Amino acid sequence: MKTPKFFIISGTSGSGKSIALQVLEDLGFYCIDNLPASLVPQMAHKALANNNASHDCAIGIDSRNQDFIGDLKDSFDALTNLNIETRVLFLDADDQTLLKRYSETRRKHPLSDANTSLLEAIHKERHLLEHLSDIADRRINTTNTTPHELRSVIRDDSEHGSQHSLTLLFQSFGFKYGNPDNVDFMFDVRCLPNPHWQPELKKFTGLDKPVQAFFEGQFLCDEMYRQIRDFVENWLPHFIKENRNYITVGIGCTGGQHRSVYLTQLLQQYFKENNSIQTLVRHRELSL
Repeated sequence: MKTPKFFIISGTSGSGKSIALQVLEDLGFYCIDNLPASLVPQMAHKALANNNASHDCAIGIDSRNQDFIGDLKDSFDALTNLNIETRVLFLDADDQTLLKRYSETRRKHPLSDANTSLLEAIHKERHLLEHLSDIADRRINTTNTTPHELRSVIRDDSEHGSQHSLTLLFQSFGFKYGNPDNVDFMFDVRCLPNPHWQPELKKFTGLDKPVQAFFEGQFLCDEMYRQIRDFVENWLPHFIKENRNYITVGIGCTGGQHRSVYLTQLLQQYFKENNSIQTLVRHRELSL
């Protein structure tokens, strides 16, 4: 029988925890929001009690759980003793984004009251959840992340994330739309020839054969690809040794349509074929 997975979803209020739990529920996880930390081991025992099937579980723990936060260490120790794979995802966004989201929804922050402003409540919440942030297997900044993008991130993480393996994500993006969050390495490829200025190529993207043919055999493009590939490949074993679970490599051009997409595809294909790790690819501007 497959051992069930336990996902702990935490983070600041307004950062997207509800979306994360909804995605996991759609994927077949049994989800509970705001479960007291002291009850987590009981959930684990119930998940293991069924001899016919295993139940992957996702539990939301946030500042509403403040009276039980102190029980987290004992609860996590209990999961370890049961040999249950536990993964902690921590979501956050910058102050201004959280303030804007609360303004738009007109919801009350769980830690705000007559004597505590919304901004003070946000800062208090971060401090309260600091331990969970520190031990998180992955921290996701949703400041510039759309709900659609966050759903994709959570879906990928649930399918490939593990305490004992590393997932390598290559992401293309356009600098004109802002730098991406949650990248470990960022490479600027705007110095390469741009198909955008070729009228017959402008309508295509780096996924299309006419654009790929434009880049193939160009010295600058080949050199950029080789140097990024060699850099990542050289340092990858060191990150694996440090038990990193997720590394994101951002490849950026001006609009995120041609150069970055082409190189991202090449890199993902190379590491998929030549390394025994999970590889993913995401084209931020093509998914809009």
